[in-house]
Amino acid sequence: MILSPFFYLVIFLFGLAVGSFLNCIIYRLEKNESFLKGRSYCPHCQHQLSWQDLIPLFSFLILKGKCRYCKAKISWQYPLVEFFTGVLFVLVFCYSFPNLIVTIYWLIITCFLIIVFVYDLKYYIIPDKVIFPAIFTVIIWDILSINFFNLYTTKYELYSAFLAAVFFLLIFLFSRGKWLGFGDVKLALLMGLFLGFPNILLALFSAFFLGAIIGIGLILTGKKTMKSEVPFGPFLVTGTFIALFFSNQIINWYLNLFL
Repeated sequence: MILSPFFYLVIFLFGLAVGSFLNCIIYRLEKNESFLKGRSYCPHCQHQLSWQDLIPLFSFLILKGKCRYCKAKISWQYPLVEFFTGVLFVLVFCYSFPNLIVTIYWLIITCFLIIVFVYDLKYYIIPDKVIFPAIFTVIIWDILSINFFNLYTTKYELYSAFLAAVFFLLIFLFSRGKWLGFGDVKLALLMGLFLGFPNILLALFSAFFLGAIIGIGLILTGKKTMKSEVPFGPFLVTGTFIALFFSNQIINWYLNLFL
């Protein structure tokens, strides 16, 4: 749905603020700290940050990527997560609004997926504290959807989740965890529940395709070797967003090749 540019700007700014909060969750989750209480602080000098240090995206630009107090470099993770959260929030509104209930649901799952993307990229693990609440949220949505939408749609989502999870479980067992982790199995389950059929196929294809391209690029540039570990979660998350926002365009383009 096409809305006014001002409306999109407000949504983008809201996404920036949420992205800042997601950065807090990612950092404190690894430190096993509560993200619901306590003031934000510099991870280098531990100095509490004031409000002018916490303006999403703009504080990073104003401070030129350095802490105001100790002058240590601020990770590019922070502005990038904020920026892309804003972009994804705009896309969610473009594809789901004016159905406000669906929009809120997509926004919640988007936040979960962003955390999974960054956390797996940084720490090579998909935390249960994130993936289980995400799966629970989608299951509750699917149960409630039976009363509002189509029972067969919910069945397709269950079938998609089962087949995706089994497929990844077989890879995990066959490789003894060398090709992908068990967190990827749980993420595949979430993807199937969230996307349904046939979007799950496009998401998985996109994930494997992007993984292969980037993996080959890292090997050719000498940054990785054939034995290096590369987290697959970020590719699965990227594939999920591709399928969520662009499935119709991609499928129609593919079908037109044979018409």
